[in-house]
Amino acid sequence: MATRSLLLVFLSAWLLLLLLLLQAVSSLQLTRSDFPDGFVFGAATAAYQYEGAAAEDGRSPSIWDTYTNSGRHPEEGNGDVACDGYHKYMDDVKLMSEMGLEAYRFTISWSRLIPSGRGAVNPKGLQFYNSMINELVKAGIQIHVALYHLDLPQSLQDEYDGWISPRIVDDFTAYADVCFREFGDRVAQWTTVLEPNALAQHGYDKGDLPPNRCSYPFGSNCTGGNSTVEPYLFVHHSLLAHASAVRLYREKYQAAHKGIIGINMYSIWYYPFTDSAEDVGATENAKAYMILHPLVFGEYPEAMKKAAGSRLPFFSSHESELVTDSFDFIGLNHYTSNYASSNSDVVKSPLQDVTADIAALFRDPQGLEHVLEYIREKYGNFLIYIQENGQGGTDGSMDDVERIECLAEYIAATLKAIRNGANVRGYSIWSFMDLYELFGGYYKSHYGLVAVDFGSTKRRRRPRRSASWYSDFLKNNAVVKVEDGFASAASHAQL
Repeated sequence: MATRSLLLVFLSAWLLLLLLLLQAVSSLQLTRSDFPDGFVFGAATAAYQYEGAAAEDGRSPSIWDTYTNSGRHPEEGNGDVACDGYHKYMDDVKLMSEMGLEAYRFTISWSRLIPSGRGAVNPKGLQFYNSMINELVKAGIQIHVALYHLDLPQSLQDEYDGWISPRIVDDFTAYADVCFREFGDRVAQWTTVLEPNALAQHGYDKGDLPPNRCSYPFGSNCTGGNSTVEPYLFVHHSLLAHASAVRLYREKYQAAHKGIIGINMYSIWYYPFTDSAEDVGATENAKAYMILHPLVFGEYPEAMKKAAGSRLPFFSSHESELVTDSFDFIGLNHYTSNYASSNSDVVKSPLQDVTADIAALFRDPQGLEHVLEYIREKYGNFLIYIQENGQGGTDGSMDDVERIECLAEYIAATLKAIRNGANVRGYSIWSFMDLYELFGGYYKSHYGLVAVDFGSTKRRRRPRRSASWYSDFLKNNAVVKVEDGFASAASHAQL
């Protein structure tokens, strides 16, 4: 009997240990203090979507103004007023400080700072950005600046077709020089271009973003273009312009300003639609279009070369050297995962209601872990910032529990990736407040921690429940609990 009792005790101990191990695997509790020293949490906006004042104080039209005022998408409106951030930025910085934001990522409007695209600097534009940056400095908020997000002055688009011409490299570098010179002493992080891989597709293939270029049958209702060639030209010149600006910054400003500089990519994790070799291959091809390969190896990946053939530009030896290692960090805008298939008739987007499984894939925090592991294994363990992540709500609810759950899951996924060796040093929510969104304008998708009343001329701001949750996490080291990779509404019931 004694032996049997000892055996039962022994088995019970092992069962208890097994249960504890299973709980450890399936459950994760984290706080702000669990992240490494130097890690920063923030939120983001972008100029045209936030500033408004589209025709004030010397600002000239950008390709975005032309697009939204073309009449092609009347239901989406335009960014003429947006959040009126141009006039309300001081109150907004105060809100950021009260929330406990550690960093703020915003973009500069090229057409506000240098209205003609090159040459004379607009003093009012210079004053606006200096004033906003100074307010952020006073609030102790780390400043992250992106130089380009669809704010190309329309004059450059008219003169030489903008980004599909190699002439853009010199003009962008000169514009970057002004920004580095005027603001660099206070900017901790520079991002040259946001999402060039996504902008290539939507601006030059589908044509549903500025400058609205595409060709049949790949897009419709466009002003002109060639969907088979121009997306590759845009990416190529974006990489060259980025690399040129990075070289300038490193040679002329970095030693004194002590900032870092990089580029941003839109990140999607791809799963094969089936287990077939063809779909697995399609998945790898899709990942190649994140466009990291040239920045590490100085040339396009074989998958792109094979797919595009002679339509894909090539780097000269000088350009290859310029582009290689032209970053201190890579920024990722990551929201979702997707399926890839070799069968073009298969619908691969989780946003389309093909099956419940595909639709459920939209919120996939493990996909972020996969992306970070993939980058580390394929390209190297370089410095990464998650520069955008979030969830939109169609109804604009103030009690946005689903957004809280989503943010908790992705923040937990970021920490898990770090513990597995990923060199991630920042996470920012899209977006700090409701904005004029790329797809849907003002009313179809609300991403903001702070709600904005777009029906009022005063553009009243009201922090949502998610803003209080994020503030509690940042300022009070509140515990976030995630089970099986997913947060539950019950875990946030006390907010």
